[in-house]
Amino acid sequence: MDWAEICAKELEVDLVQFSFDLLDPTTSEPALAEMISQTVDALRESGLSVHSTFTGLAAYSRNLLTHPNPAMRADAIRWYADAIEMTRRMDVKITGGHMAALSCRDFADAERRRNIMAILIESLWHLSSLAAGEGLSMLLWEPMPLLREPPCTIEGSVQLLQKANENSKVPIKLTIDTGHQCTVGVKKQDNDVYAWLRELAADSPVVHVQQTDGKGDRHWPFTKEYNRIGVIEPKRVIDAIEDSGAREVCLMLEVIHPFEAEETKVIEDLKTSANYWKTYI
Repeated sequence: MDWAEICAKELEVDLVQFSFDLLDPTTSEPALAEMISQTVDALRESGLSVHSTFTGLAAYSRNLLTHPNPAMRADAIRWYADAIEMTRRMDVKITGGHMAALSCRDFADAERRRNIMAILIESLWHLSSLAAGEGLSMLLWEPMPLLREPPCTIEGSVQLLQKANENSKVPIKLTIDTGHQCTVGVKKQDNDVYAWLRELAADSPVVHVQQTDGKGDRHWPFTKEYNRIGVIEPKRVIDAIEDSGAREVCLMLEVIHPFEAEETKVIEDLKTSANYWKTYI
């Protein structure tokens, strides 16, 4: 579990968010049990605490709860059910992530879009019941940068949160990402990360921080090279969170290098990014 040692010793952090890219919750037994045990041991030995478990790049490539095929939607519910169970087995109380992406055809058909979105909300109610049964305290829903990946606007997030929490068994909250405000076809404020934070940080107990130029979902590190061209300024982020009235928000680095990047460069950029944020907190 090299990642745990890197987080603790290289980045010198003690709180992390566990990505399901590290361990898919649908992994078969006994491999799943063995990997969960090794993960828990590595966390304990490194002195790390896990705030929440979360989807990663693998899940983001899928339609999940709004797949056009009902069998695939059912499979997505099963995947999330396994994620909820795995989260409990890791003794973590919160899970979530990317929930849904509508197909282009479904999104273009207004009636079909309404039906699929209704199914999405009912699916979240079901998952919230499973989460409550496993002793979890919350589900997280990440706003995304495409119109057909709900929610992707401030108003849409407010509306969907209200609907999702009408019949949920545990609170459903957001995870705002500072690089997702690059959506085509939305209002100006919906592409303003600081507007998102002022309006919704109180409903976003986790914020993913990445450096970006505001024109794409860059996931750049917070190095001098990228800070010169980036729009994410830690003080402005923190001020906007405070303006929202939020009581506590966990800032999680979400820096993603190209797969071909040299490993020592990746770690060095992560260290630089972590130290950069520590000067403001």
